[in-house]
Formats: sequence, C-alpha cells, structure tokens
Amino acid sequence: MGLLADRVSWHVGGRLIVDEVSLEPEPGSTVGLLGPNGSGKSTLLRLLSGVRGASSGEVRLDGVRIDRVGRRNVARKVGLVEQQADTGVDMNVLDVVRLGRVPHRRAWAAETAADEEAVRSALEYTELSDKARRSWHTLSGGERQRVQIARALAQQPRELLLDEPTNHLDIRHQLELLGLVVRIPVTSVLALHDLNLAAMFCDQLIVLREGRAVTSGKPSEVLTPELIADVYDVRAGVSPDGPEGRPAVRFFPGKPSER
Repeated sequence: MGLLADRVSWHVGGRLIVDEVSLEPEPGSTVGLLGPNGSGKSTLLRLLSGVRGASSGEVRLDGVRIDRVGRRNVARKVGLVEQQADTGVDMNVLDVVRLGRVPHRRAWAAETAADEEAVRSALEYTELSDKARRSWHTLSGGERQRVQIARALAQQPRELLLDEPTNHLDIRHQLELLGLVVRIPVTSVLALHDLNLAAMFCDQLIVLREGRAVTSGKPSEVLTPELIADVYDVRAGVSPDGPEGRPAVRFFPGKPSER
C-alpha cells in the first residue's frame, strides 16, 4: 500500500502538462523526478499530493482514489514541500512547524501532548531546536527549507513530496538538505535539476520530457550519455566514480550533434 499514480494526466487550456505517468515508489525509498524545465515535475507532485485533480488516470493512497480520501486524511499521510514558501505574517519557526499539526486537530482545539511531541521531534530531526523562536523573515534560504521540511514532518506523514528542495542553495547546503531527506524514515519523491545530486541520493529515478515518463530505474540504469543527450540536448560523460559506485556525470561544451 502507499502512494500510487496510475497513468495520470493533467491538461490546461488544451495543453497536456502530464501525460499518462505511472509511479509506485517502494516504501521507504527516495525517488527523484528529473527533466528539463516545463517537463511536468511540479505538476506531477501536486497530482500525487491531491492538491490538483488528475484529468485522467488515478492517484491512489492505500488503494483508495485520493480524491475520495478527504483533504484532512490525505494531509495526515502525505506531506508536500513546495518550491516557494513565504508568509506575510511575522511568524517564528515554532509557529510555522506547528502548522503541520493542523490536519490532526479539530478547529479551535487546544494543542495536545501528541502535537507538542511531534513538533519537538520535527525540530530536533531538522536541527532547528535552537532556532525555534527565530522569526521566519530572519532565516537564510537553507534554513527556510529545513523549516518547511520540519513542518511537513510534524504532520507525521508516510509520504513526503518535495519540489526542488535544493533550489537557490549553495553546494554545502544542498548536500546537507538532501542528506537530511534520505535519513527521514518515510517514502520521498522529489523533483530535482541536478543529475549528480539525484544519482547520489535517490534509489530510483523517473525522467520526464514534455509531460511523459521516458525512462525509469536505478540511477546507474537511467543516467547514460545517450539519455542525457536526448532529454537535455547536452553532451555528457557518465562514470561510476560517485559515492558507493553511483554514477557521476560530467558535462562538456557544445551540443551532442557537434561531437
């Protein structure tokens, strides 16, 4: 059981954004969504979260169509961390993370001991306990990303969906953030641009182009010079020189046709 997409599509204004994509992550695994800008990665994540309804096909959660599960129940099991998150209200880190408990509480109900423990645990896991009283607006980009992950963890989900979590972060913070994500004991699906980060941290990759899944599998199976040339229109070499023998990608000037 868990989260499953069965040939899901979504279109708007006559344009097909996601085209019959299927996805069934192994429980506890980390799945990377790759593809150029506009390939449908962000839209697919929203379909998986139930935020957006599929035009055709089905997203199922524990065997039930996600649109029949109910938003509150979905939010108890699926955490979504979007690419851009901001607030015009001057909230501190603790209050932002507490928002993750909303699906577990009735309206106007007081915070329970279980809520407090979930928030405390999320702050500790993301190493934000010492910043709990800091204002959101004083945080760096990397710190804000960790706060959003902590908020999602406070939901205590089984599935975690992340849209470009390393966007605008320097290399050190990219590595730290993805290292955190893969240690979280949940099933994670994340959209990424960086092929080497995807190879380093993901168990499985799905490559999208113009809304369609062109291939999927282990990083060593998916990341080939031919695939990169075909999907990204760039020249690349791939060697097993990454951590634990994972593939490492090197890029070269010029287009594939210029070799």
